[in-house]
Order: sequence, then structure tokens, then C-alpha cells
Amino acid sequence: MAAIGAVSSCSCLGAGVRLLKPGMQKISSFSLHTAARCAAKDYYEVLVLGGGTGGITMSARMKRKVGAGNVAVVEPSKTHYYQPLWTLVGGGAKQLAASARPTESVMPEGVEWIKSRVTALDPDKNCVWLENDIKVSYKYLIIALGISLHYEKIKGLPEGFHHPKIGSNYSVHTVEKTWKAIQDFKEGNAIFTFPNTPVKCAGAPQKIMYLSEAYWRKTGKRSKANIMFNTSLGVIFGVKKYADALLEIIKERNIAVNYKRNLVEVRADRQEAVFENLDKPGVTEVHQYEMLHVTPPMGPPDVLINSPVSDGTGWVDVDKETLQHKKYPNVFGIGDCTNLPTSKTAAAVAAQSGVLDKTISLVMKNQLPTKKYDGYTSCPLVTGYNKVILAEFDYDAQPLETFPIDQSKERATMYHMKADVMPFLYWNGLLRGYWGGPAPVRKLMHLGMK
Repeated sequence: MAAIGAVSSCSCLGAGVRLLKPGMQKISSFSLHTAARCAAKDYYEVLVLGGGTGGITMSARMKRKVGAGNVAVVEPSKTHYYQPLWTLVGGGAKQLAASARPTESVMPEGVEWIKSRVTALDPDKNCVWLENDIKVSYKYLIIALGISLHYEKIKGLPEGFHHPKIGSNYSVHTVEKTWKAIQDFKEGNAIFTFPNTPVKCAGAPQKIMYLSEAYWRKTGKRSKANIMFNTSLGVIFGVKKYADALLEIIKERNIAVNYKRNLVEVRADRQEAVFENLDKPGVTEVHQYEMLHVTPPMGPPDVLINSPVSDGTGWVDVDKETLQHKKYPNVFGIGDCTNLPTSKTAAAVAAQSGVLDKTISLVMKNQLPTKKYDGYTSCPLVTGYNKVILAEFDYDAQPLETFPIDQSKERATMYHMKADVMPFLYWNGLLRGYWGGPAPVRKLMHLGMK
């Protein structure tokens, strides 16, 4: 599910969009190409696994290095989704169709699109196996397989989504059900969950909560809603500066937060959600709900579990500064499928792509990588229909902000950036390999303040 899984849920690709590189004006129209059903060749200089954000971005960059005919992307999905928009789709502010484009339209022109799934990786022999026992060899391998959703790990799901009053912004099949549940809310508990696993963008599960609260306030239903955020974590957000700002909003809007609560079962026919108290293993509590938003457990794609390229937990084992594999020097990883200790977002992929581009260039010249990824990631925390706190931070959970303003404040300008600017930058910049995050903009912004 790379086309879905490799696209991250947090939309800020890095703030600052005025300094677009030359060539950006030429990339607004789609470049269609002839796609193959299976590998046209059995060897490629650069093989990319996954056609999500990281895969398409890196294939565009590699095309410029080695030529389109020497690059192939393995991706089974016919549709590519810009998932960061799904927060606003679930909140009724955007249409689902606006988040989708044919995979063919985002694949770099001339790059081979192999419409298949990876079934095994054999880095010792520089090859991968696809469906129908097709073997493809490579000189360099980029793994961008994204993250997998596991609704089935919650008892009663995914079949529970056939019932009303329950939705999830993390799946194309359930995101519109979120908006329906928000609209149909009458009176009672509105519960929003956060699982006991790594997730795509730690802010997304609570963004939809703030949008729901704003909608019910606008429609006169707020007094009838008991809003609860049941999170497996022990904090509201991992970066203190933004956590403090969010806790103020939560207090002002009378939202209940229950920490160390993990959703383990949904009884959709009875509108009941069962949570385990992680501080008291085995102890559960049942909550009736009038509306339930589920953030599913997530994990590495099955093909990576117990793979030679993965660590003991199934994530691609890369150097956190260069994104080069720790054991196989011609293998690289990017995005949600890696074990990089930073938040899994599209913004992180953008910053990683610029570093990985430099890393691979030097490796191709038999030189050691020098450019270092600092863990930059970003999450535009939507707190209303025209408000966003733009969180940007690094490996050490320290703010790494682009603009010379206090980004922990709610701002309409940042909402506009998420809702309108970032989708444009995603389709026309990042996926074409022209946007490597906001570091250059950040430097100029802060130089200008000196």
C-alpha cells in the first residue's frame, strides 16, 4: 500500500514557499508516460520500492542523475493520495477527490513504473522479488514503502465501520465517514483515539478533534458534546513548546484528556469503545459514544518484517544522518518505513529527500556522505477551521522554526499554508524533486533578522 502508506499524514512540507527553484514554472502540467504492467528489464541502476511521497520524490531526483531509462519504481496502486489533506476532508473543509491523482500522472516521465508488489528483498544479491516470482536486480536500492495500517488489531474493526457514528481520517475508505459522524452528532460522548504504536504525524489524531469541536460550536451542539481524547501516550504532544500551547486550548475548550488509554475493541452495534489502561495492564474501561474517531495501530509493511534490511522491529535500518543503510552501502531508506527517530510526516520526507540526494550522489562517486539530516519534521496542528499552530522540530524535540515569529500561536496564515499552499507545493514541487524542505528559507529568514 505504498501509494497510500508512504504518503504521510502531516501536511507541512516545510514552511516557506517563495523561493522555488528554477524549473518550478514548467512543472504544473502532468507528464504522462507509458506504464508497463511488469518490469520491462530485469536490472536497473536505481530501483525504488514504493510510489508514495518518498518514492516518487526520489525517482524524480534519480532520473536527473542517471537518466529515466535507468530508474524504476515498484508500486501496485493506480492512485496516489496526498493524505495530509484528509484531516480537512474528515472535517468537511475539503473534498476527497482533491487529494487524489492517478499514479501515472505523478510518475516522472520515462521512469519505468512496475505495477507489482515487492514480496522479498535480497540485498546480499542486490535484487528484490516481486509477485509471480519476478526477480529484479539493481545497483542502488531506495526503500520508500511507507507504513501499514492495522485496524484489524482492534477487535470489532474494520467491520465496525459499516455502522454509523464512527470514522477514521487515516483511510480513503473511512475518511468521509468521519465528516458524516460529525454532522450527525446529536448528544453524548465524542471520543478521539491515539494508538500504542508509531503513527503518521502524532498531531493528526487531535486535529480532527479541534475541527469537530469548532463545528459543533458553530452549529449550536457544543453544550451537548462531551469531547474526550483518549491517548496511549503520557503527553499531549512530544515537543513541550507546542504541548503547552495545545494544553491551553484544551482547557479553554473544555476537552477531557485521558492519558495511557489504548483502544482495544469497538462494539459498533452498541456504540461502545473499550480501552485498556496502560498503567494497569489488563484493566479495561468501556465508554459509550455518539461519535468515535479511530486512529489505527500502525507498523512496518509485512515485507520488511524479518527482512535483512530491517532492524529487530521491522523498520528499515538506516543511518539517521545520511539515510544510508547501516549494513548495505548501496541501499537507502526514506520516510515512514525507516527507523529514523523523528515524527513520520511529509515534511520529514521533504527534508530527507534533499539529504538523500546528496548522499547517493557521493556514494555513486565512491565518496563518503557528508550532508547530515537533523531530524527536521513539521506538523501543522489544525486547531480550528482557520487556525493552525505550525510545529517544526528536530531529532531532539527542539523547535526548528522557519519563520521569525512565535509559531506556537494559532494563526490564520498557517491554516492557509496547510489548506492551500502545501498541496500546490506537494504536487508541483516535492513530487518533481524540486523541494527539499525549508532549510534554505529558514537560513534566509533568520539572516534577515540579524
